[in-house]
Amino acid sequence: MTLAIHETGTVRIAEVISDKILINNPEEALQLIVDVHYQDFDKMMIHEKNIIPGFFDLKTGIAGEVLQKFINYHMQLSIIGDFEKYPGKSIRDFIYESNKGRHISFVPTVEQALEKLRK
Repeated sequence: MTLAIHETGTVRIAEVISDKILINNPEEALQLIVDVHYQDFDKMMIHEKNIIPGFFDLKTGIAGEVLQKFINYHMQLSIIGDFEKYPGKSIRDFIYESNKGRHISFVPTVEQALEKLRK
């Protein structure tokens, strides 16, 4: 895993870069938050491919538990990917509601993630 650093003024955003799944459960999400925060970041981008596919099946409860860690530890998060491939009204509603808030967003591009996190 490496971190790409995006800076604008005093805002530092970490983009997590990896070919592996980094978040399989809430504990791994918390470890990632700690690792990124230790390097003086309060905002993070991670790619969909770095999160276990079960995250996007809301029945597993993984998404709720993982995202609650980000909220509890005040780490803003943008997840970057193509979410159209996940069927079902529940996941679409979940993404829509998340995108209305300030803590968690689901976006298709790094540029849109940066725009969201810079606010």
